[in-house]
Amino acid sequence: MKELKLVAIDLAKNVFQVCTVSPQNKVLENRQLSRGKLPMVLANMPAAVVAMEACYSSHYWARTFQTMGHEVRLIPAQHVKPFVRGNKNDRNDALAIAEAFKRPNLRFVPIKTVEQQDIQSLHRIRDRLSQQRVALMNQTRGLLSEYGLIGAQGFKAFRELVVSAIDPANQSLSPAIKQEMSQVLDDFHRLTAQIKKMNGQLTQLANQHELCRILLSLPGIGVINATGLYSAIGDGSQFAHPRDLAVWLGLTPRQFSSGDKSFNGAMTKRGNRYLRKQLIHGARAVVHRCRHKDDKLSSWVTQLADRRGANKAAVALANRLARLAWILLQRRQYYQPQFAG
Repeated sequence: MKELKLVAIDLAKNVFQVCTVSPQNKVLENRQLSRGKLPMVLANMPAAVVAMEACYSSHYWARTFQTMGHEVRLIPAQHVKPFVRGNKNDRNDALAIAEAFKRPNLRFVPIKTVEQQDIQSLHRIRDRLSQQRVALMNQTRGLLSEYGLIGAQGFKAFRELVVSAIDPANQSLSPAIKQEMSQVLDDFHRLTAQIKKMNGQLTQLANQHELCRILLSLPGIGVINATGLYSAIGDGSQFAHPRDLAVWLGLTPRQFSSGDKSFNGAMTKRGNRYLRKQLIHGARAVVHRCRHKDDKLSSWVTQLADRRGANKAAVALANRLARLAWILLQRRQYYQPQFAG
């Protein structure tokens, strides 16, 4: 790889900045290319190392350049920013990408397959639909409370609240508001049906892949967590140790140290926010259901929850599940509960 030219590309929507660096670290050119010309230039170029920020459309371009015979490396954006010198412009950004690539011990972002991006897209769409449904429910409850109509939390209670609000016998609402509440109920059913359809698609995908089935064997890992992890990390081979995955998810304590003084704070919350949220939700479900189980993991969670509280136990369990997931993916083994003695 050191004998190949380096091509650092600052990605954009229509205009791309391409900086070519020789094996002797001399800048050969740094020019702008349109979206139409970029593939033609790279296709006619001898095999080179192509470095880009892991950002918008980077995985698409990475797969495209790989088919042309180039070595492609995606650099986390936070590792490029410190090397931007001078004013913020595309030319300096491309130079910064080239400079960041040459740093030792730099960890590159694995290139996602089309299948992984399909699953990730399904998760993004599902998450948007879930947020829209929650926003619809919260707004409707708030509006109906102004008319003295109060309902309990939950989907079933929400449906019953809206149905009772639009009942002809109910004189609390005017015909205009009842008509809007009827539309709200239709929107709620539509969003619920879409989410259910997405869940079915993810379930089907999870059953088709061995790696997802391995993840499903873990407690607290359902279809959402299994497919989400697979779309983000694949088989996890980009991480050298199980703790690296937990660090990437932001589930490890934040360290504060100076000299001979060192202590740990709350979790860092770095990395993938969506996966961290889903893992903690899954871990929280395990915490509330493990008191009457006698395997080692359940006993550890129960003791931790009694000692430090359910919330801290859920975060600690999410950390442990992430590490167990990495180990099982590397060994291609299903999870087997361990019992004392």
